Amino acid sequence: MADSSGTELSEEKEAETELRKRQKRPWDDLHRSAKIGLAAELPETLGFYDISAVRRERREQAADPSLTRFITAELTRGYFLEHNEAKYTERRERVYTCMRIPKELEKLMIFGFFLCVDAFLYVFTLLPLRVLLAMLRLLTLPCCGFRAHTCPYCRRSSGSRLLQPAQVCDMLKGLILVLCFSMMHYVDYSMMYHLIRGQSVIKLYLIYNMLEVADRLFSSFGQDILDALYWTATEPKERKRDNIGVIPHFIMAVFYVFLHAILIMVQASTLNVAFNSHNKSLLTIMMSNNFVEIKGSVFKKFEKNNLFQMSNSDIKERFTSYVLLLIVCLRNMEQFAWNPDHLWILFPDVFMVVTSEVAVDIIKHAFITKFNDITADVYSEYRASLAFDLVSSRQKNACTDYSDSVARRMGFIPLPLAVLLIRVVMSCVKVQGALSYSCVFLFYLGLVSLKVLNSIVLLGKSCVYVKRANMEDKLFERPSATPASSGKTPSKADQDRCPTPSGETKVEQIPTTPCSPPSPSSSSVTTQPTPRTDLFPPLPTDASPAAPSSRPPTPPPEPEQITPSFSKEEEDEAQGASELKHRTPKKDLLEIDRFTICGNRID
Repeated sequence: MADSSGTELSEEKEAETELRKRQKRPWDDLHRSAKIGLAAELPETLGFYDISAVRRERREQAADPSLTRFITAELTRGYFLEHNEAKYTERRERVYTCMRIPKELEKLMIFGFFLCVDAFLYVFTLLPLRVLLAMLRLLTLPCCGFRAHTCPYCRRSSGSRLLQPAQVCDMLKGLILVLCFSMMHYVDYSMMYHLIRGQSVIKLYLIYNMLEVADRLFSSFGQDILDALYWTATEPKERKRDNIGVIPHFIMAVFYVFLHAILIMVQASTLNVAFNSHNKSLLTIMMSNNFVEIKGSVFKKFEKNNLFQMSNSDIKERFTSYVLLLIVCLRNMEQFAWNPDHLWILFPDVFMVVTSEVAVDIIKHAFITKFNDITADVYSEYRASLAFDLVSSRQKNACTDYSDSVARRMGFIPLPLAVLLIRVVMSCVKVQGALSYSCVFLFYLGLVSLKVLNSIVLLGKSCVYVKRANMEDKLFERPSATPASSGKTPSKADQDRCPTPSGETKVEQIPTTPCSPPSPSSSSVTTQPTPRTDLFPPLPTDASPAAPSSRPPTPPPEPEQITPSFSKEEEDEAQGASELKHRTPKKDLLEIDRFTICGNRID
């Protein structure tokens, strides 16, 4: 009993001693780690826990961090990029896309440039020949006139036209060129040059920027004026007095081409002043204006259709700048009596202008595709769309000339530029004597050869591009009809391409049977388009007993459908639902029409 009681007393004393130690240093039982747990039962001193002892012990530990240990950890720490493989793979693909942009963009630019060259050479080479052929047809058959329902002499009906619609358009183009060229003789190029040269540098810089904006506006609205003239002159008319409406459209078209030619002349004069300035400050400022274009385009949201519009605009601007440089070189060479040494003086400035244009286009398109996650393969689609225009203009169901389709697609109208170039060449080159006229004739034959060679190469390349893009089936589709089951309203571009004879926007309904490709003879790209006989009223014939049997039976009258009555709110909801149903979310590339000043906006 004594031993047991002594053991109990000793245990009690040990418990009391241990309790006193805990009250003195309550942190002894904590784990030796960086985590400090503040328990609720620990004693407080003036509302603060006594942690100074713990901090003192942590400083004494060998594993405590120090400056040397921190620097060592910073120098030796590692990480693994493969933990975010998708992110870095996407970044690498963006770099590869930016590296591919110059090659793909220049392919599109070169193809589009030669398209503009083809449309531009057409005005100087084939258009005069087509006008002569149309005039020859008029002179050989003077009795029928343009629009005769039935000629009293040769009994020709209006169903077999004296002049095809394409020939009428060619004659209108020829008349516009002749009239505008005669009007340009009253504009003094030298006086305009010295008037511009007397202005200050900043004023000329502002004038040049205003001219660029005005050129885009004129190009946008000018093709509408020409299209209105062509359609007014060729649409079927029931009365002869309806032909009077061609006159105001023709006057408007002549006025437009003349004003646009003067605008380009002022632009060329400003560029000529910049070339001939002593310190080249104006030329430097004008070249820096191209880099300002990067700021206005790169940081905007672009879709594929908007990028296509901007690419077409860049092609047109590059070709126009090359023609302006040609005009400047011709004017300067004339002033220096065609001295070849002066051409080498102009070469550095010409090279700077061309290089800045190419560099700005590459930088602009590279960053636009990067910021909008657009692949470089989109430029091959753009090239196929331009090739489709060229191939479709050679089909039997073509509803427009190729030069007009280029004008609608790119905003490039060759008539004003051709008028100005003819005016400058005629003032710079004096043709006198039989030898000079022989040289001019040989030069014309060279232009015709160049046009034919360029057209053949472009047509072959276009067929390859269309075949690669699997767009061959679209060549044989009727452009003015859509399947009834598609549930899609015709776009504005389609209505502009092939309008209906009555001028309405209604689309003819055709059966939904699949279109079989035509025979090789009908699908040739060189065949003449067949006229539509349904545009003209049939000739009056005598009634015969067999006529009623040949007349198709009249369909029975359809029973009237009883329309249920809806409230106003229900009708509004139904109308909104139908609009959403027929609204197309995105246009096809073939529906993107001419470039306008609002090409950067998002639909």
